[in-house]
Parts: sequence; structure tokens; C-alpha cells
Amino acid sequence: MLGTFILNWDTLLPKVMVVLGTCMVTQLAFIKVGKAHESSWMSSLITALGLCLLFRANDLNTLAFASVLSISSKFFFRIRGKHLFNPANLGIIGTLLITQDGWISPGQWGSSVIFLFIMGALGSILLFRVGRLDTTMAFLIAFFVLEYCRTVLYLGWSMDVLIHKFSSGSFILFAFFMITDPKTTPDHPWARKIWAVSIAVLAFIMSTWAYIHTAPIWALFLITPLTAVFDLLWKSERFRWLKERNLNPI
Repeated sequence: MLGTFILNWDTLLPKVMVVLGTCMVTQLAFIKVGKAHESSWMSSLITALGLCLLFRANDLNTLAFASVLSISSKFFFRIRGKHLFNPANLGIIGTLLITQDGWISPGQWGSSVIFLFIMGALGSILLFRVGRLDTTMAFLIAFFVLEYCRTVLYLGWSMDVLIHKFSSGSFILFAFFMITDPKTTPDHPWARKIWAVSIAVLAFIMSTWAYIHTAPIWALFLITPLTAVFDLLWKSERFRWLKERNLNPI
């Protein structure tokens, strides 16, 4: 609603309804065949909202394909009970690679300081509750240090240029809500920090030398499968939602 009525996104209601409806129907299909508990529809709603906030396409079929791919990945790409990929992230990247249609618009949120502060504050509250704030902080600090060394120390540009790079709403949304999915991050706290720093380093390399403006999205896609390796190297208690102990994984 904020993007449509205040930020003047070109998002049309039919596109939003296609994403929400397709995600929900796909999740319900897996519930019907016994692959998930009936309460897991909330998980599909989160994935659908993530697609609506980050992914754009002109063709409704492209949006439907991204939605099916995102939800299906939770059931087909698993290892030891965890998602191998972030569902929304895989849906976006897979659709871009397969259909050659759609795009990610990193500048659509603008750079309002007040909006970024609100998003960061709400994100911090949420991540504190689920114990994933360390992941965001490790990613942001590592990315900031790398950009500071290049932008300020090496190129000699002012801090305003550096701050502008971190004032993208899509970047903050990624750092607080996509990279911190409890189902796709390592279990051990130190493993999560190393994992997040790895994403920051890869994103920095891709954006600096390959000029990929959506580098964090691609870096997450490439690094997330390594979560299984981190979980083997650093054993720790698996994350569980409060009501999940008696339910099938979603």
C-alpha cells in the first residue's frame, strides 16, 4: 500500500492478486497431499509478500511461475529438514534465469531517512525475537567496511557517496528480512556471522567488478546452499517456531 499510494509504484492489483493467490493455492496443494501442516499457509503468505516487494514483471504468467517456483522449492529442495534455498530468493533468481522476463527494482523504495529508520527499527525488533539480528549486523558491518575502504580510502570520495549506497530501501529490506530467514540460515551463531560476511564479500565483488546492481540477491542465492556445510561444521540447536514441535515442517 505504501509503495502503490505514496511511492507511486506501477504495481497493479491484478499482479498482486496473482502472486498472493498462486502462492496460497500452491501451498494448499502441498497441504492437501500431506506435505505440510494446515497452519503453514502463513509461510506462503510471507513468501508472497516478499515477491510483491522485490520482484517485478509485465506478464502475469511470469509472476505466477515465480510464485509456484518459490513455494515448491520449500518441499523439493531440502536437506536435513531445512530449506536449501530461501524460497522467495530462489523464485526470483530462477524466474529471471528461466524466463528471461521480470526484474528487480532496487531503487523503488526511494531513500527517505525516516522510512529507512522505521524499516530498520521494525526489522530489528523482529530479528531480536527470532534470534537473527546477528546475521543482519554481520552482513551490514562487513559490507560497510568493504565499501568504506573502496569508496572513501581508495577512491577518495566523500562519506555522502558511501551513505547514499546504503540508503536504498530494497537493500535494507534484503538485509533485515530476506537474508535472515531462520529456515535457511546456519544454526550456530558464529556460523551465521561467517555465512553473512561471506554473502557481503561476494555481493561486494559482484557489484564492484561485475557491476551487478542487485548483487546481494545473487550472492544470497549462491551462498545459501552452504548452510548445510556450516551446520555440519558447527553443531547447534535447530530453530523452531513456537508451535512447530508438533507439526510437520513447512
